[in-house]
Amino acid sequence: MSQKAVIFDLDGTLIDSLEDLANSVNQTLKEFGFNTHEINAYKYFIGDGVKVLLKRATNEKENEETIEKLHKRFKVIYKKEIDSKTKVYEGIHQLLGKLENQAYPKAILSNKPHNFTLDCMNKFFSNYSFVNISGQKDSIAKKPDASAALLIAKDLEKDVENIYFVGDTKIDMQTAKNAGMIAIGVLWGFRDEKELRDNGADFIVSNTDELYDILIS
Repeated sequence: MSQKAVIFDLDGTLIDSLEDLANSVNQTLKEFGFNTHEINAYKYFIGDGVKVLLKRATNEKENEETIEKLHKRFKVIYKKEIDSKTKVYEGIHQLLGKLENQAYPKAILSNKPHNFTLDCMNKFFSNYSFVNISGQKDSIAKKPDASAALLIAKDLEKDVENIYFVGDTKIDMQTAKNAGMIAIGVLWGFRDEKELRDNGADFIVSNTDELYDILIS
């Protein structure tokens, strides 16, 4: 069987960034006089980009002008806190190392702003080669739109049916389905198995050994 390729989500898939994101949003909210939230609440705020995150954190009652002000301040705070508590999930380095040794084509697609995506990749994964690293950009629709995933597929030089898309939320599963890729949901991230299955996961994995076995099958 010919080698396939993989596109990974970032937050909740390769890195546990929940606490840094939550703390940065909470600090932003506090400065603007909004109520803050428990860290675990952010598991369901995260996934659709920063502006949607801020809308959810303010109960979706604020106008775009206010969200823009929050967004601007959040970016300043998060840039300082981006790796304060963030850590790589157990087994990820070993997984990437094994894929690297096989010259297995890898890419990243995140709804995290592109500059922050690059910051995290440089901080945690600079030892690995990725064909494409893409965060959220204003010039292209964010996940679950398939546009960015399809552009990455061209760089990977694989047909979409030979590309695995690995993520931890319904957004990732929907992106895979919209792009015609194979959806793998991971259970160590921010959402649960039901959400992943309900949104089209072809495989569900609970650890990186299971993930590796699928990727090389």
